[in-house]
Amino acid sequence: MPVGSKSLVGITALIASLLLLSCGTGGEDVCDSPLVSNLPPLSFRSSSQLSSSHGPVFAKVNRRDGAGGWSPLTSDRYQWLEVDLGRRTRITAVATQGRYGSSDWLTAYLLMFSDTGHNWRQHRQEDSLGAFPGNSNADSVVQYKLEQPVIARYLRLIPLDWNPTGRIGLRLEIYGCRYTSDVANFDGSSSLVYRLSLRPSRTTIETISLKFKTLKNCGTLLHAEGQRDHSLTLVLDKGKLLLYHQQAVTSSSSGQLLVSLGSLLDDQHWHYIKLERMNTHLNLTVDKTTQQVHIPAELSHWDIHQLSLGAVQGHGLQKPILSNRNLSGCLENLFYNNLNLIDLAKQKSHQVTVVGNVTFSCAEPVFVAVTFTDSQSFLQLPGSTSWSQGVTSVALQFRTWNKVGLLLTFDLPNQDGVVWLYINEARLRLLIRKAERNLVELSAGSGLNDGQWHSVELKFRSDHLSISVDKDEGATAHISIPLPLSTDSPLFFGGCPAEENSQQCRNPFKVFQGCMRLLAVDNQPIDLIKVQQRLLGNYSHLKIDMCGIIDRCSPSHCEHGGRCTQSWNTFHCNCSDSGYRGATCHSSTFKQSCEEYKHDGNTSGHYYIDVDGSGPIKPQLVYCNMTEDKAWMVIQHNNTELTRVTASPEGNQYSAYFDYASADEQLAAIINQSEHCEQELSYYCRKSRLLNTPDGAPFSWWVGGPSPGQVQMYWGGALPGSRQCACGLQDSCLDPYHYCNCDADHDQWTNDSGVISHKETLPVLSLVLGDVQRPGSEAAYRVGPLRCHGDKNFWNAAFFDKETSYLHFPTFNGELNADISFLFKTTSSSGVFLENLGIKDFIRIELSASTEVVFSFDVGNGPLEVRVQTSVPLNDNRWHSVRAERNVKEASLRVDELPVATKAAPADGHIHLQLNSQLFIGGTASRQKGFLGCIRSLQLNGVTLDLEERAKITPGVRPGCPGHCSSYGWLCQNQGRCVEKTSGFYCDCSPSAYTGAFCHKEVSAGFKSTTSITYMFKEPYDLSGNTSALPSSIYSDMTLRGENISLSFRTSQSPALLLYVSSFYREYLALLINKHDELEVRYKLHSSRDVEVLESPGTNLVDGQLHTVSIRRLADTVSVQIDQNTREDFNLTSDVEFNSIKSLSLGKVHDSDEVDADLVGVASVGFTGCLSAVHFNSISPLKAALLHPDSAVIVTGPLVQSSCGSSSSANPYAAETTHSLSDQPSSVDPGQPLVNAIRSDSALIGGVIAVVIFITVSALVIMARFICSRKETYRNQEVKASQSEDGHEFPFSSQADSQSAPNENQKEYFI
Repeated sequence: MPVGSKSLVGITALIASLLLLSCGTGGEDVCDSPLVSNLPPLSFRSSSQLSSSHGPVFAKVNRRDGAGGWSPLTSDRYQWLEVDLGRRTRITAVATQGRYGSSDWLTAYLLMFSDTGHNWRQHRQEDSLGAFPGNSNADSVVQYKLEQPVIARYLRLIPLDWNPTGRIGLRLEIYGCRYTSDVANFDGSSSLVYRLSLRPSRTTIETISLKFKTLKNCGTLLHAEGQRDHSLTLVLDKGKLLLYHQQAVTSSSSGQLLVSLGSLLDDQHWHYIKLERMNTHLNLTVDKTTQQVHIPAELSHWDIHQLSLGAVQGHGLQKPILSNRNLSGCLENLFYNNLNLIDLAKQKSHQVTVVGNVTFSCAEPVFVAVTFTDSQSFLQLPGSTSWSQGVTSVALQFRTWNKVGLLLTFDLPNQDGVVWLYINEARLRLLIRKAERNLVELSAGSGLNDGQWHSVELKFRSDHLSISVDKDEGATAHISIPLPLSTDSPLFFGGCPAEENSQQCRNPFKVFQGCMRLLAVDNQPIDLIKVQQRLLGNYSHLKIDMCGIIDRCSPSHCEHGGRCTQSWNTFHCNCSDSGYRGATCHSSTFKQSCEEYKHDGNTSGHYYIDVDGSGPIKPQLVYCNMTEDKAWMVIQHNNTELTRVTASPEGNQYSAYFDYASADEQLAAIINQSEHCEQELSYYCRKSRLLNTPDGAPFSWWVGGPSPGQVQMYWGGALPGSRQCACGLQDSCLDPYHYCNCDADHDQWTNDSGVISHKETLPVLSLVLGDVQRPGSEAAYRVGPLRCHGDKNFWNAAFFDKETSYLHFPTFNGELNADISFLFKTTSSSGVFLENLGIKDFIRIELSASTEVVFSFDVGNGPLEVRVQTSVPLNDNRWHSVRAERNVKEASLRVDELPVATKAAPADGHIHLQLNSQLFIGGTASRQKGFLGCIRSLQLNGVTLDLEERAKITPGVRPGCPGHCSSYGWLCQNQGRCVEKTSGFYCDCSPSAYTGAFCHKEVSAGFKSTTSITYMFKEPYDLSGNTSALPSSIYSDMTLRGENISLSFRTSQSPALLLYVSSFYREYLALLINKHDELEVRYKLHSSRDVEVLESPGTNLVDGQLHTVSIRRLADTVSVQIDQNTREDFNLTSDVEFNSIKSLSLGKVHDSDEVDADLVGVASVGFTGCLSAVHFNSISPLKAALLHPDSAVIVTGPLVQSSCGSSSSANPYAAETTHSLSDQPSSVDPGQPLVNAIRSDSALIGGVIAVVIFITVSALVIMARFICSRKETYRNQEVKASQSEDGHEFPFSSQADSQSAPNENQKEYFI
C-alpha cells in the first residue's frame, strides 16, 4: 500500500475513534455509532464453534473473514455469542446478518446484557416479549432499535430459531455510544452526608435522581432532613422501594408510609430512581413506573438541610425506618436538582462528610444463579465422595412465586428408599419413603412463595437429620434415622429427566419453577459455570448465570383495587369487594344509571351506580325511584330536612354546608349524563328578607355547580342570574314591587319555594342566609336531595341506512385494556359494527352471520378471534347487547345473556394495542361490509361516543332509533301497554289492575264490614248520553255477552260478598264466599227466570291465605279457576246477554233495593279482609277508587291502601303501615311549612261520609292543639315572658318533610 494511502487510513481511524469517544452523556441525541467492527478478537466469546474458521471473532456484519460468520458446534437453544465492549456503554440498537454465502441464519433470538459477564439480564420488549425477529436470508441486515437504551459492558445473543434447512449462523453489529458516570460503593457500614447550607434558589420542583444496585433486599438509600425535624426516607425493604415521612418524636413511631413501588430490586442490576417534589405532591419513579402521592401539608414549604446516603445520619430524635440496615451496594449519578453529589464527594467538598469506607467504583460480587423455566427443567449433580463417611449436607438458596415445586430428590440405595425436599402450600417439606411407606415427614418455614431469596439446608448424620429455612429466621426440624448414602446417589434439583425409564429420579410433585443459587454439597460450592459448559453433571431447560424471575404484579395490571397474586407463569386478579370483574377487574359489575336498571326490569330500591363503567370513578349507592315514565336517581346529603335558622352570635349570617353521599366527581358525572336534574330549594320566613336589600347586594345566596361551585343569586323556580324567586317569574309575589314573597318583609309566615333545574348550577353545596338577626325575624330552609332522571348515554343511537355509510371518531386508545359495549338491532345478516386499524395492529367487532358475532384483534402476536354463536337469529330487529374486552390476560366476548366466550393471551407475547387510524363505527375505511341498522349506547373504556351528534352531519346515517317496544315490551306486565318515547319507552298501566313502573305492583286495600266501593257504569235516565268522556266506560249499549273477571283476596269471613254487578233490568252477577267457605258465582241474566248458581266445592277460601280467582264467560259458557287448581267449566241455561249494566260494587252493598232478595243477607254483611288487583273486563274499580279520584267511583266506609295483596306478605294484618284521613296533619296557615309529613301528589277520594269524617277529625285535632298549646304556655310562661310581645310561635314540628327520601316502603294512600 502506498504511504499516502496508509496515512489516509490512519487519519480516518483517528477521526472515527475521536468521534466515538466524543459520544458521551452530552451527546445522547446522536448515539448510534457501530461498536463491534473495531473490537479486538478477545472481545468475542461463544458457547462453541463449528471450527476455527466459524469462531465468534468472525461474527461482524458485512465481513467475509473466516467462514463468513459464527456457527456453533451444535445448533440448539443452549448456544450463545458474547461480545465484550470493554466498558459500560450506552447501547441503542442491534443488527443481525446470516453467515456469508450459506443457508445459515437466525429467525429469532434473545438479547442478554451484563456489566460483569455474569448475572445476565434478559432484555424484553414491552416488558413481556423477549424474542427479537431475525433474518430471512444470509445477506440482508436486520436492525432492531431498542425502545430504551441499555447501559452494559457485555452483550450475549442466544439463538431461538434458525433456518430449518441450515444451521445457526450469525454476523452481528451493536450500535451506541460512550457512557460516563459517577459511582459510589457502600459496604453496609459506610455513608455519605451532604449538608446543603449553600442552597440554590428555590424552584417550583425539587428533584433527586440516582441509580442503585444491590444484592441485599433491605437497606437505606436516602434520608433527607429539613426544618421542623421533618424528614423523608427512601428505603429498600424485601426488594421494594418505600418512601416514609417522619417527624421528630420521642415515641417509637416509625413514620408514615407515603408510597411503595418496584419489586425484586435486589437483583444486582442498576435501577433508576427519581423523586420529584411539587407543592402538594411527590412523584416517585422507579425504572419506568411513576406513582404520584399527596404529601402532608407541612412538607409543602419544607426545605432540605441535609442528605444522608447509604444510612440515616441524623440527630437521633427519630427512630430509624430500618434498624441497622445500611446499604450494601452502589449508587450512580446522584443528582440533587442539577448538583452532582457524588462528584462533590470525589472533590472532597466541605459540604460532604464521608462515614466509613466509601469507594468510587462499584464492587461486583459474583453469585451465579440458575433459572428453572418450565416443566422439563432439571439439574443433575453427582454425589459426594464424603458421603461414605456418614456425613451429608446439601444447601441452596431459591426464590419463586409458586406454592408447590420439587427442590431436591435423591435415592437411598442401601435403604431402597427415596428422599424428596419440596415446597407445598408455600412451606418446606421433607419426605422419606421406603417400600411405599413414609418413614419421615418434616415441614418448616411458611410463605416461601413471596419471590424473596430463601436459604435451605439439609443435614444428614448417621443418627440425625435436620432441615432449616432462612437459618435463624426460619424453622428447624430434627429426627433420628440412620441414612447411609453412597456416591451412586446423584442429586436432582428442580425436577427429573424426561426419560420414562429413568429409575434414579422419581417426582410425584410438580416441578420447581424459579431461581436457585449458592448450591453446595458437603459445604463445597457447585460451579454452575462448569455445569453450563457440560463439564459437570447434566441439565435441561435451564438458564444459567441469570435469575429470570419476573414480578407480574409490579406494576399491577389489576385495576380498581383488585388484588394481584401470581405464579411463575401468570398472575391472577382477585376482584372481590371491588365492584368490578374480569381477568384484570376492568369491567364494572354495576349499571351506569337507574335508567339501565329499570330497563332490566328492576323496581324502585337502592342500587350501586357506576357512572363511567370501567373508568376511574368509583361505584356509588343511590336510590332509584322507578315511576311509570321515569327512573329517578336520588342522592341524599346530610340535611334534607326542613331546618330552622338560629342566629349566630359570631356574625350576621347563617351558613349551612351540604355533604353528599357521593363524591364530587361522581356528582358531576351523574349530572352531566342525566337528561334532567333538579333540587328543591325552599325558604320559609317571617320578617326575614331573602334577596332584596337597600344597597342591591342580596341578603342570601347559595353556592352550586361542580365543586368548588359558584355563588348563585337566584332562588328555586327562577332563572340563573335573575335574582328572583319563582313568584317573581310568575308575577305572583305578595308585594308586586319585589321578586320574592319573603322580600315583602311581612310579619306573617310565607315562603319562597321551588325547584332548581339548571344542571350547571347543581348540586347545591352551601347556603348563606343574611336577614336572620333582626328582632322578630324567623326563618327555615330546606335543600332537598339531588334528583336526576334520564340517561343521555343509554339512549344515544344512530341508524345506518346505507351499507357504505359510517361514522368516524378519533383513534381508540386502549393499549393495555380495551372494553367495548353497545346495543344493536338489525334485519341484515352481516355487517361491521366497529373497526380501528394500526400499522399492523387492529381491532374489529362484526356480525359475521345472523347467529354469530366475532371480536377480532391483533396486538403483534398474530390475529386472534373470539366468537359467540347464538341459537336464535340476531337480525330480528330487536335490541341485542354486545360486550367485548381485551386485556393483557385474555379476550372475552358476550352477546346478550349468553355465556362469555374467552381466549387466553400468550404468556410472553406483545401486550400493547397500537392503533393510529380513525375509529370507524358502522362500517370500515374500505366502505365494505357496512352495517345496516341501529347502534346504541356505544361505550369504549367507559366513555360514551356521541353517535347522535356525529350522525347529524353524516350522510347515510340518521340520529336516534325508534322501536324500543319490540325489545322492551315484555317488561310491561298484567295487560300494561308499552308506549314508545323518543328516548326509550314507558308502560301505560291504565288497562291494568296493577300500577308501578312495569304495571307489576298490585293495588290492594284492606276492607272492613262497612267498606263499599261502587263503580257507576251509567247514570240513571241517561242511557243515550255520550259516555266516551268516562275514562273506563265500556260498550255503548251497556249490554254484555261475556265477562273477564279476576281478583285476589284473603279473608277469614264467611259468608262474604266479594263483587256484585247490577243492571237496570234487575239482572245481576255476584261473586261470593258461601257459608261452606267455598266460592260461589251467581248469574241472573233474565229478570223472570231463576238465578243460576255455579259452585266450586273442595277449596277452603277463608284460611287467611291469598287466593286468586279468574272467571271468564262467553255467551253461555263460564270457566272458573281458583289459584293454580284445575279450571272448571259451566253452562248457563237462562240467557247469554247481561243487559244495561248499571254498577259494580266491592264489599258491602248499602242500597238494599239494588240487591236481589236472595243476596240481601250476605250483601249487608259485606267483606272483611283484603282485596287486590280487581279487574272486570277493561276496568279496575279498586284501582280507580284508590288512584283516580275523577272516575265514577263512590267510596263508603274506611278504605286503606296496603300491600296485603302481595303473596310474600306472611301476615298482612300485622305491622301493616296504613295512612287514613285522620293521619293527616290539621289545617294551618297556607304559608306554614309542614315538617316531616308524608306528602302525596295524588288526591284524596271520598263521598259525603268521608268529608264529614275529615271535618270532624280536623276539628278535634285543632281543639287538641289549642288545649296543648294552652298547657305548654302555662308550663313555660317564664320563658315566654322573655320573648317579644308580638312574637309568633315557630309553626313547625321537629322533623322535616321527606318528600324525596329514598324509602322503599313509601307508598301513596287514598281514601
